[in-house]
Amino acid sequence: MAAALLERDGMRIVARNWRRPEGELDLVALDTDGTCVFCEVRSRTGELRGDPLETVDARKQAQIVRTARNYLAAEPIVATAFRFDVLAVTFFDDGREPRMVHIRSAFETLS
Repeated sequence: MAAALLERDGMRIVARNWRRPEGELDLVALDTDGTCVFCEVRSRTGELRGDPLETVDARKQAQIVRTARNYLAAEPIVATAFRFDVLAVTFFDDGREPRMVHIRSAFETLS
């Protein structure tokens, strides 16, 4: 579902659930402008437990950045730029369609 949304936006998925001891990258994609996108996918069922976006705190962001660096060392990729996106999916028990929110450039790294 999340990968399909990125593909509908014109991105090409190059990795899914890339795992290493230091962490996992949910989706790695190339955007139409050549940007390499590391997309963290978060989900929740219902709205009582909060927004899934709230779970991508500074600690989680640092882990994603470290893992992305390791990905680039292991899987060289030609890209014009790099970006960290978050895709939040909220599922509903009452049969409504899931709500998906894609935040481009959700956070940045200084180095």
